[in-house]
Amino acid sequence: MAHDASELEYAGFWARVGASLIDTILISIVIFPLLTAVYGLAYWDYDAFLAGPADFLISYVLPAIVVIALWIKLGTTPGKMAIGAVIVDARTGAPASGRQCVIRYIGYFVSMLPLFLGYFWVGFDARKQGWHDKMAGTVVVRRKGGSAAPVRFEQAASEPRL
Repeated sequence: MAHDASELEYAGFWARVGASLIDTILISIVIFPLLTAVYGLAYWDYDAFLAGPADFLISYVLPAIVVIALWIKLGTTPGKMAIGAVIVDARTGAPASGRQCVIRYIGYFVSMLPLFLGYFWVGFDARKQGWHDKMAGTVVVRRKGGSAAPVRFEQAASEPRL
């Protein structure tokens, strides 16, 4: 169903924190048993950053593939679905491109580096963009219903998915 920008608002900081918590719990439900199956219960007492190649693949590559695939296919993750939010191109409101999704995911690491400032930026930015959103040229929007600012796109394209 198509929606115009006047029916949307930027998803705010606390809503996005809640969405991230949901996503983290869901990905942990998959990752923890996989790591335990590969390395045994001793994995959880391991002091090194990585226990081996499978640790890297399961802990870092798998989540990246799943999240980016969800963003490309659905424009959202289960956590964002729970708050009714989607990721769209900041200029047009069209679904984010594959390139934008990859850049946005890489931007998560940039947002983390200076004490997670890039994530906290969402709470202060007029368009509720974290640094990862700014890098990728995306915004997170949802149907109006909260106190967030109304959405404004520079040019109309295909309507965002909600």
